[in-house]
Amino acid sequence: MPAAEPQSVLSVGATLGEGPVWVARDAALWFVDIKGHRIHRYDPALDVRQSWAAPGQVGWIVPTDDGLFAVGLQSGVHRFDPATGSFSALHAPEAHRPGNRQNDACVAPDGALWFGTMDDAEEADSGYFYRFHKGVCAEAGLPAVSITNGPALSPDGRLLYHTDTLGKRIWRTALMPDGSVGNTTLFAKIEDGAGHPDGPTIDAEGCLWTGLFGGWAVRRYDPAGKLMCEIRFPVANITKIAFGGPDLKTAYATTARKGLDMTALTEQPLAGDLFAFDPGVAGLQGHIATI
Repeated sequence: MPAAEPQSVLSVGATLGEGPVWVARDAALWFVDIKGHRIHRYDPALDVRQSWAAPGQVGWIVPTDDGLFAVGLQSGVHRFDPATGSFSALHAPEAHRPGNRQNDACVAPDGALWFGTMDDAEEADSGYFYRFHKGVCAEAGLPAVSITNGPALSPDGRLLYHTDTLGKRIWRTALMPDGSVGNTTLFAKIEDGAGHPDGPTIDAEGCLWTGLFGGWAVRRYDPAGKLMCEIRFPVANITKIAFGGPDLKTAYATTARKGLDMTALTEQPLAGDLFAFDPGVAGLQGHIATI
């Protein structure tokens, strides 16, 4: 069980904080504010934040093997150079779906970038998952939903966890060596009143953590899909966690102010902050995208 309650470690006031990722080469946590069009870097050792403006909604950020980063803008996958703050287009998988935007991503052990899209209006089932590796980007072949989240991969890279947020379901799909998908089964269903499952993350024991948007908590499920624990927060919208620190034993959680009225914001002054807590387990070493 976690040893400490979540604490705000960075007052950022994100409208829609998302996509936290610990970058070991940088000894820092990177994350985005989708609706605020911002990329953030947090150095916990120095307690320092840096921020960059993005040219539109930015769903995720991951490190790449050239020492830079890939980011998911609404217009497509771009390369991002923090030294100059510049963005250069790499691939636009959904130029034919202008109402969509990118929402979440992860990197597989083989360096493949997996990411999902969603209907920006959160209505149509137009969100798909994609795999981008060594210059080739292809749709994964999973069913379309309105809001995708994840995916996340098992420690051995053989299982792909992906979330249908509005459907309140987390699915698990077998992943073939060539990156194609196999059989899909229901991993977990979030009950009514507990919020919506947001970004998933896998720990070193193969257990899945999910933020609960509107649920005031994050949850940990074992590899069989059994609920192990729930960590309560002082804010309603927890979007995703990432394991960081030199030992990967600190859990960082992004949160959001999106959807909260003035009364709720008054009652939740820490909404949109970056939180940290002791999860009682280590995370997985992050991978570098080869795109």
